[in-house]
Amino acid sequence: MKLKPLTITILTFCVAAFSGMKAASAASFSVIADGLYNAGGLSFGPDGDLYVTEAGIGGSGACVPPPSGQGDSLCYGTSGAVTKIENGKTERILTGLPSLALPDGTGGAGPRDIQFDPKGKPYVLIGYGANPAFRDRNLGYTDLGKIIAPDFKTNSWTSVADLANYELANNPDGGDVGSNPLGFVIDGNKLVVADAGANDLLRFNTVSNNLQAIVAFPQDILTNPVFPPSDSPSNEPAQVPSQGEVVRSQFATQPVPSSVTKGPDGAYYVSQFTGFPFPEGGAKIYRVGADGLPTVFADGFTQLTDLDFDTEGNLYALQYANQSAWKGNFDGSVIKIATDGTRTTLLSGNGLESPSALTIGADGAVYVTNRGDRPGEGQILRIENIKSVPEPDSALGVLAIGALGVGWLHKKRATKPPIHAVVAFK
Repeated sequence: MKLKPLTITILTFCVAAFSGMKAASAASFSVIADGLYNAGGLSFGPDGDLYVTEAGIGGSGACVPPPSGQGDSLCYGTSGAVTKIENGKTERILTGLPSLALPDGTGGAGPRDIQFDPKGKPYVLIGYGANPAFRDRNLGYTDLGKIIAPDFKTNSWTSVADLANYELANNPDGGDVGSNPLGFVIDGNKLVVADAGANDLLRFNTVSNNLQAIVAFPQDILTNPVFPPSDSPSNEPAQVPSQGEVVRSQFATQPVPSSVTKGPDGAYYVSQFTGFPFPEGGAKIYRVGADGLPTVFADGFTQLTDLDFDTEGNLYALQYANQSAWKGNFDGSVIKIATDGTRTTLLSGNGLESPSALTIGADGAVYVTNRGDRPGEGQILRIENIKSVPEPDSALGVLAIGALGVGWLHKKRATKPPIHAVVAFK
């Protein structure tokens, strides 16, 4: 059975610090935007400004059941948006986008990521987080579970690729049907998407309009998994073992790929969120080469949410919390993986809470969507002072990427000066 983790339903990302990693010299950060609603992916546009997606808070429209079939329904609205940050000012430049959320507005599935192609054309990824069979049947025509091409000047968009319908028709991993695309990268005329609900990596060709699966990721088999206490609250009660239930010594959990980026070697690097019970230290970074086969590039993480390379070939990984979600501590971390495999914690906790995405600016700073699961409380952070000394004993379970080369850049970098901070924290 393909268990549908709570994360697929409500997009609550959580992580754990892996053993052997020391805290690096403390980085500082500033808040350059706040008041966002279920903030997701972010990217610099050709104008040098920063764009971020807001999944919204659903609405009072029709509803679909959660993936597990238990718990509150997810209800539709048009509260999704894309927000532009320019010189310390925020403006919602695309509104009325589809959104699906729980009754209290949490768990927003809607606009999840934004990228610009080499010509500066924007694309926005719309999440879903449920069984695709219910989408059109219950909600009518919406762009949930699709990629769209927006026109910011006219506040309109066109549908480009239907990812949820592809899962409904093909189900590449052979398990229960579900779709929740969370992150994507543009590689020439290809849009490469990580679908957390379908457990696969998809590729859409914008020239031929061909959509196909590159790879379906395998389940993980946990040994002696740690579950929440039987009386723990959950939106999906079936996930929490009942009192007196015998817990199996081996337990299959879903991979839940959460994001994808292109490496300097031309391969795709995919972060793993992991499914319930969100094993600490159980998440991996997969490398998917030209042969389409996934290999483990790095491991020892817990519920990763995003990845990005800098121009020198260093990989940055984002963790939502440093413990499993059900423990209630949502301090997150930004970890740098150098080309020789050395890991450095740039920032952990100290205001970094439930982050959902990151990108590297032309100024070398790391920009992060913070409190990405809290409607109305989402922030964009600019993390500075990241040139810390690596820790040679922290390279655990990683393949060195020194041979991948330098000077590579996969996202459009800003041509304007760095965005100025509006609020500063330490």
